[in-house]
Amino acid sequence: DEPGFDEAGAGLIETWFIGKLGTDALAGVALVFPVLMTMQMMSAGAMGGGIASAIARALGARRRDDANALAVHALVLALAFSALFTLGLLWWGAPLYRQMGGSGASLEAALTYSNWLFAGSLLIWLFNSLAAVVRGTGNMALPAVVTCGGLLVLVPLSPLLIFGWGPVPAYGIAGGAIAILVYYALGTLAFAFYLRSPASLLRLALGGVGLRWPLFRDILRVGLVATVSSLATNLTIGITTALVGSNGPAAIAGYGTASRLEYMLVPLVFGLGAPLVAMVGTCIGAGQRERALRATWIGAAIAGLLCEAVGLAAALYPRAWLQLFGSDPAMLDAGVRYLQIVGPTYGFFGFGLALYFASQGAGRLGWPLLGNVARLALGAGGGWLALRLGGGLPWIFAAQAAALVLYGL
Repeated sequence: DEPGFDEAGAGLIETWFIGKLGTDALAGVALVFPVLMTMQMMSAGAMGGGIASAIARALGARRRDDANALAVHALVLALAFSALFTLGLLWWGAPLYRQMGGSGASLEAALTYSNWLFAGSLLIWLFNSLAAVVRGTGNMALPAVVTCGGLLVLVPLSPLLIFGWGPVPAYGIAGGAIAILVYYALGTLAFAFYLRSPASLLRLALGGVGLRWPLFRDILRVGLVATVSSLATNLTIGITTALVGSNGPAAIAGYGTASRLEYMLVPLVFGLGAPLVAMVGTCIGAGQRERALRATWIGAAIAGLLCEAVGLAAALYPRAWLQLFGSDPAMLDAGVRYLQIVGPTYGFFGFGLALYFASQGAGRLGWPLLGNVARLALGAGGGWLALRLGGGLPWIFAAQAAALVLYGL
């Protein structure tokens, strides 16, 4: 349960329009992006997976009252986690982005974008939590319809608020954040309306539900383990952004734009990973270990080949991707170097990510967690060492490539 193409698409649409504001704006968004993706992966993937899993189990055991109560518990958790992000980023956003290499106009852009976006953290958490509740009832179609419908709103709304038109003033980079929040607000209302309607398998009743620790535990025991994995992934990107930041805002913009391609691989692998979870879980439950292993290796091999194809295409034609978002020579230079060095290792990332989904199905997340931590240690440690030894951008990116290979193996 990771952010899909729809949410990744929303981020890309946003970046494309913000890129028209210049390199500093693009660098500002690149500074905020790892933090935003941490929240996205936590709310949609980690905790979302915990919510969907707990509700599905309750409905499967015919515990309808527990399933209804779990929906309310999910909203309480959304409220708590969103408050952490809002308060944390409003108070500590400036020192964080400064540590990541932000300065001058790029830091100012990052803070404007971040303050608007994280002031509305609750909308993002509610959207993803309610989507997970709906998926937990077995309804996969509605979240897809709502998110794709939201994109149709975002495409005209984003440039309208960023650049202005007629009576609508130009809000600049803040307009991009406001457009994203409108997208999540409308989606949240759609999910809430559905869950209050007779069409829903469970009923979202906010009153008369007592909060119980066992129900929180049902969600958190899956969600918290996956959260550690998400944090390690995004911490790697965040630390690399800080290391790249020593080369200036154009380098941050180039790296941030290029590395978005890696995030686009997540929903690609998820398309294979979601059925892999079910297949492996079913086989393990039936005692068919050999069949589970065969499904795992086939799924991982396909995911690895798909991601390798994307990575090689990006390494061979890096400007085709980068020039969608900007034309600054220094930005393009940093992005080209990243894609040429790291792109060919994307196959290992896809292979490792598919194994993560298979491990979810088997209920054993120890090895994938270790893989993410190893990637963090090599990527961050190797990048830092490269910078200390005066290696420059190519060596920082070489450390990231080695880290992806280690993650896959």
